[in-house]
Amino acid sequence: MPYANNQGVRIYYEVEGEGPLLVLQHGFSGSLKDWRDFGYVEGLKHDYRLLLVDARGHGSSDKPHHVEAYTSQARVGDILAVLDALTLSKAHYLGYSMGGWIGFALAKYAPERFHSFMIGGMHPYKRDPEPLNQRVAMLRQGMEAYVATIEASAGPVPPHVRALALANDAEALIAATLGIRDDPGFADVLPTMTMPCLVYSGEADASYPSAQDAVQHIPHVTFVSLPALNHMEAFMRREVVLPHITKFLGTVTQERGALA
Repeated sequence: MPYANNQGVRIYYEVEGEGPLLVLQHGFSGSLKDWRDFGYVEGLKHDYRLLLVDARGHGSSDKPHHVEAYTSQARVGDILAVLDALTLSKAHYLGYSMGGWIGFALAKYAPERFHSFMIGGMHPYKRDPEPLNQRVAMLRQGMEAYVATIEASAGPVPPHVRALALANDAEALIAATLGIRDDPGFADVLPTMTMPCLVYSGEADASYPSAQDAVQHIPHVTFVSLPALNHMEAFMRREVVLPHITKFLGTVTQERGALA
């Protein structure tokens, strides 16, 4: 199995497809399998070389249980470690939810490594601690309680997604949540994001107003509103989302000579 090492934490990744390099980073309690299961890999692999990464604490990557392992700098280091392991200097980036949070961190700490950013279902501002504290309380009751809470608010998830969610390490997810809760956010980086950026969000997503505000401060941004979609739907409805991603990538790669 392919792993990169970031200061002793092993990060699992997979590579598929040919073309300009595109990093894909999944959301909280998911894994790189999500991009396959919901059709993104099939929709992108014929035109892009996809680098799928399991975030620390998730999937087949290592799962530290201490909060200090989940700083934004550590998460940035994970992506860079994978790029360096493959001797790849620069990429496009697509991240959803937690993956979008990591995208803003990359724009702050390693902007020179990315041609463009596509960020879905996330804003860059310091997070409201109360929902994250509630998440921690649910996780302390076990993954069944956590998944039940998600389904109560967003509706049932497909059985295979539910099974993958239940297989998570609750203690690692607690540490990851506390790391996000304590992070100051990335509001200061927005004016410096001069690379092409796509930000998209479901209009029924709680993060939508903050995402809508954030794009007012990003110099070269395309903002896509997805009517009536909640946070989960704006990922699972690939047939709605993917055309916006491929249109944006097509424009960026044409302008930059199909950079790999």
